[in-house]
Formats: sequence, C-alpha cells, structure tokens
Amino acid sequence: MPSLSPPSLRGAPTAQPDVAQPPITQSPITLAASLGTAFQPLDPVERLLLLRHAVPGPLVFTTSFGLEDQALTHLILRSEIEARFVTLDTGRLFPETHALWAATERHYGIRIEGYYPDTAALEALVDAQGIDGFYTGREARHACCAVRKVAPLARALHGAAGWITGLRADQSATRQDMDFVSFDQARGLLKANPLFDWPRDRIAALVSDEQVPSNPLHQHGFLSIGCAPCTRAVAPGEPERAGRWWWEDEQTKECGLHLSPDGRLVRAGAHA
Repeated sequence: MPSLSPPSLRGAPTAQPDVAQPPITQSPITLAASLGTAFQPLDPVERLLLLRHAVPGPLVFTTSFGLEDQALTHLILRSEIEARFVTLDTGRLFPETHALWAATERHYGIRIEGYYPDTAALEALVDAQGIDGFYTGREARHACCAVRKVAPLARALHGAAGWITGLRADQSATRQDMDFVSFDQARGLLKANPLFDWPRDRIAALVSDEQVPSNPLHQHGFLSIGCAPCTRAVAPGEPERAGRWWWEDEQTKECGLHLSPDGRLVRAGAHA
C-alpha cells in the first residue's frame, strides 16, 4: 500500500500525479473503470488530483464527520482541488457531531454546507410511524433514511459531475466488493472513494499525526457514527459498523445513500 508523504497542508501547491491520465472523452462507465485502475498505486492526494483532472465538472464531498471523512477533509484541502464540502443534517445527530462540524469549519477556515430533510415530508413520516418508528422494522427504517438522508443528498449532489466519499473496504463485509470509482447511473455522476483501501488504523494515525479534529465519541467505542437513536458503541472485536442499526441483519445495514436503484451496494466493475 503506498505511503502518504504529500506536502504540508499550507505548503507549496501539489503537482499533478505523474501517471497515465484517463482521457475525459471516455464514456462514464469506462472512465470509472480506468480511474479505478489508475488509483491503485497512488496515495490519496494523487488520487484526488487525478479525479479533478479527469472529471470536467463540479466535485462534491459529502462528510458525516466520521474519522475517514475528517481525514479526507484534510487531504482534499491539502490537494488544493476545488470541491464543495456538504453534510446531511438529519435532525437526529449527536451533539458531539454538531460540535465537530463547527470545530472543523473553525480549524480549516471553510464552510460546510448543510442539507436538511423537507419539513412536510418529515412531518408526514413522523405522523405515519411515530418519532422512533424506525425501530419497528427494516422498511420503516429505510423510509426514515429516505426522508432524512437520501432526499437531501439528491439536492446536495444536484449539478455535480463527481461525488467524493469516505467509503472504505474494511468498514463492513458488504463494502469489501466495492471499488475506488464507480459510475452512479441513477445520479448521473462518478463516485470516488479515495481512501477505499485504507484500514482504520491508518486513518487514525493520520488524524492523530496531523492533529485533525475528530469526534470524542470515537474514544468511547463509537467507531461509526450516524444518527443518535441508530448508533451504539461496539464491543472489542465487533465489526466497525456493528453499532449502526444493530437490531437489523448485517446484510441490510445501509441507509440508502450508497445503494443502486435495486437496493444493492454498487460492486466492483458495476454501475448504479
């Protein structure tokens, strides 16, 4: 796995990576496959630079302020690529997550755009299933995620050509067959995961070494942090995302942000 040795965050501009760059005239699916191959020997900053070169349109990075998203915020700013920073405020986040949002903006001098559920849709959801109706079954929980996350994401990504995420292979068994880059056909954009092959301990080392702001809940066993009612601490040895929607089967534990129209995660070599 390549080592991370880019310049300091406020140092000289980073040069374009010296690699064969996929022509931007390729079809989106072919371009995604080409970028996925080209990403493999590169460090994350080089991947971000290559993505910026290959995608001739706006880039959006969605952060939920998890450890990998904080690392990626740091690396995007280090790369000096132009990208919008956005987050989805579901209305049920931990206070610590809101505090980290503000701390991250102060630390880096940036603005992270918030996207929120539609008020009418949210009121209808709560009227139909109750304030905590998501505990009653998978369909109810998916309906909640659709209103609080998926619909706001559609607005956040409107007009984007590329979507940057903090997805990693070792977050869960269901994510191991994904890829560095895919074409999201439903949204009509390329989706890139620059930290896809980084294990959690390497992410944690970067965050510690570079003094990147992080959520104090990580120190209390909350390895993957989402909405407060749907997140618990994990026990030693449990998978990283075991604390998310813990009452559900492992294979169903996605919120819908990274699912194809048929309800499955996008796999390597496939497109949504």
